[in-house]
Amino acid sequence: MYEKVLLYAMPAFIGLMLLEMAVAAARGVARYRLADALTSVGLGALSTYSGVFTRLVSFGVYVLVYRGARLATLDAGDWRVWLGALIAYDFLYYWYHRLGHEVNVLWAAHVVHHQSEEYNLSTALRQTSSGFLLGWVFYLPLALAGVPPEVFLGVGLIDLLYQFWIHTEQIGSLGAFDRIFASPSNHRVHHAVNERYLDRNYGGILILWDRLFGTFQPELPAERCVYGTRDPLRSWNPLWANLHTYAVLWRDCVGTRRWGDKLKVFWARPGWRPADVAARAPKAAFALPLAKYAPPLPALLGGYCLAQFVVVLALGARFLALEPGLSRAAALAWLAALTASLWIIGGLAEGRRGYVALEALRLLAGLAAGLVMAPAPPLAAVAVVLLGAWLWRAARALPPVAVA
Repeated sequence: MYEKVLLYAMPAFIGLMLLEMAVAAARGVARYRLADALTSVGLGALSTYSGVFTRLVSFGVYVLVYRGARLATLDAGDWRVWLGALIAYDFLYYWYHRLGHEVNVLWAAHVVHHQSEEYNLSTALRQTSSGFLLGWVFYLPLALAGVPPEVFLGVGLIDLLYQFWIHTEQIGSLGAFDRIFASPSNHRVHHAVNERYLDRNYGGILILWDRLFGTFQPELPAERCVYGTRDPLRSWNPLWANLHTYAVLWRDCVGTRRWGDKLKVFWARPGWRPADVAARAPKAAFALPLAKYAPPLPALLGGYCLAQFVVVLALGARFLALEPGLSRAAALAWLAALTASLWIIGGLAEGRRGYVALEALRLLAGLAAGLVMAPAPPLAAVAVVLLGAWLWRAARALPPVAVA
């Protein structure tokens, strides 16, 4: 159900992003970059596709605790249960979100949402695929309290969908609203890496939690927010986006000689490193301003990436529609194909010539799969030929770069 709701909401998301672009253009400001937006939306899509499997872990544990250890049985048909569950969920989300910025192993999952150096509605869709590993722990109090699983899913979706609209720079301060609820102004601060703004404003729907627990910081007219992370990703690769911080933690864990530090690496605050590792491989001190990651993307290649991205999203929608009737093996094959497609598009967006050959193979594999699964009409073969010609033409302007 969770993935289906997000699928049905996608046209609204895209419509609102187009509206945001139009408003920004009318104001004479550029708030979208093609490769960045494709990466953000692609990460959200990947999170949704993989969620078909990973939600069995997080939601499955919730159901087990609810069935075997709940202290009460609340009525899913009572609006007061829904309201109370939503407030309780938002409170627990505050702590999950806050610890996601204060504990390395949790930050390794949440960092995906912060990697964009832009701040627009596409950033809202930039979601992790690994949050299921530990995120479920924070919501078990709801299961113990007897919140029915369908209510838990419902309020979780409400909390998530609410946060879409606050990822924009096109809405300014909302006055009294900003003092009670999470808002664009409050959430811009949350995504900023400025020292004054760092690790503030965690509330999902209510900003009251931040005011209560001392983590609130208003946006200041004199200090513009700078977005991204203090350890920039510098890649459009959706797989590396999900694995980057885990890889950094693992290298520090293996590199330190102190056994206590091998464990501390994962539970310390982000930025902490074992002394011996930091001495051997020091990192430059963080300082503003930051240069945005912006490898050249020729217009013809950018258009090709956009066209293929739309095709992948359409195939992803088809996968989510068919998934209930698919075998696990078939569903995994779909997920692998969609993931590989997003990975290759990311490599093309970085201007890496080595990915051109991978994309050509992907086109041929797609045609072959169509022939196996159903008789592909001649038009499909013509389309592959035309796409191949477009790809070849676009790739001619690229410098020789090896596959990363």
